[in-house]
Amino acid sequence: MHAVLLLLHLASVIIWVGGMFFAYFCLRPAAVQLLQPPQRLPLWTQTFHRFFRYVSLALILLIGSGLKMLLNVGFADAPPGWHAMMGLGLLMAAIFAYVYGALYPRLRHHSQAGEWPAAAAALNSIRRLVAVNLFLSLLVLIAAVSAR
Repeated sequence: MHAVLLLLHLASVIIWVGGMFFAYFCLRPAAVQLLQPPQRLPLWTQTFHRFFRYVSLALILLIGSGLKMLLNVGFADAPPGWHAMMGLGLLMAAIFAYVYGALYPRLRHHSQAGEWPAAAAALNSIRRLVAVNLFLSLLVLIAAVSAR
């Protein structure tokens, strides 16, 4: 059972963090270089529409598998790194919830309305929070390695 939980946990991390890395370091610079706002902002809206569905499922699996593994060991007996991973992971999930629930709807609305400066501002806010989550994911990785 532990192997299945760990597989779900790691696959979810790869989907979420790998997707953020790709979007931030690969897609974003290419889109800025090649596309003007009327093409770039709808691209991001549609990209997030697809990606956020996978992230939502990944978060359910990630938090669920992490909590189950933590409960299997017991909170008192779990390595401190596990507690750090859970706390940081929940913070990252809260940031995603804000992006998904508040910023993404703004991006979608302004993009559909052709309000490019407002859509760009929403996208820039999302970009900043993705950078925060990428930094937090490095801290989670440090916590994971320290728990071994």
